[in-house]
Amino acid sequence: MSAVLHSLHPAAPALDIRRVAGRIGAEIRGVALSGDLDAATVAAIRQALVRHKVVFFRDQTLDEAGHEAFGRLLGDLVPHPTVPSLDGTAGTLDIDGSRGERASSWHTDVTFVPNYPAISILRAVTLPAYGGDTLWANTEAAYAELPEALRDLADRLWAVHSNVYDYVGGRVTVSDAGRRRYDEVFTRTVYETEHPLVHVHPESGERSLIVGHFIQRILGLTTSDSQHLLAIFHDHATRPENTVRWSWRQGDVAIWDNRATVHRAVDDYDDEPRVVRRVTIQGVAPVSTDGRRSRARETQAGKAA
Repeated sequence: MSAVLHSLHPAAPALDIRRVAGRIGAEIRGVALSGDLDAATVAAIRQALVRHKVVFFRDQTLDEAGHEAFGRLLGDLVPHPTVPSLDGTAGTLDIDGSRGERASSWHTDVTFVPNYPAISILRAVTLPAYGGDTLWANTEAAYAELPEALRDLADRLWAVHSNVYDYVGGRVTVSDAGRRRYDEVFTRTVYETEHPLVHVHPESGERSLIVGHFIQRILGLTTSDSQHLLAIFHDHATRPENTVRWSWRQGDVAIWDNRATVHRAVDDYDDEPRVVRRVTIQGVAPVSTDGRRSRARETQAGKAA
């Protein structure tokens, strides 16, 4: 069912926005993404993004240059801290399933650094004949639905995030290529950052959980206690009611608010080719409910032993 959102931005146009799921996700129609979009349309897209957490655009014709040019309209591009950008680009991450790059566990992009990306923009390049969907979950809705006692607890907790994480985790299959790339590229420099479990969104002012597979443990707790407690918050975030699933078509672009979501790619496409490319927009260090900012740990330098 179609719904037109009238932006609160005085100069922003109305966009044709069609919700995909009840709590997260909307498709925006009638907009051709490019680096030449007017400021009012960009403002309207950003407002829709903050509201719906992830927005989808069908039938786009972006190449690498256009992808990055559009991204710059939303903020400064930031390359991945350890994975080299695609040759000839300023900060485009080439994600190729044939190299074992299958992000098949729930995460928020790059939370192992303090000022992790605010926004991620993903473009379909080569799609499998079947499978390869992506799931997103609304961590703001997850926080809001917590019982008061759990919200109060979450507000006080801090966690250590690192790019040295349980790579295998709940994956049913792990390729040798993926394991090598994790060991040799993804973790070639080790990062550790302390984030609050709950932060205040810098644009909406709403509280949201920071969860996902980059969390090592909760500060002040044992690994075992951390795992049990984190499972509670993770399960709230990824309840079906808080999620949306997108089936990709050629030309699709997805933009998500990396400050209020977790996501995962579904690894169900066997040896079919799947290539997507991502541009990320610089964020700011999250702020806890009591006003403290995320911070890097002194132990972040160097390669893991």
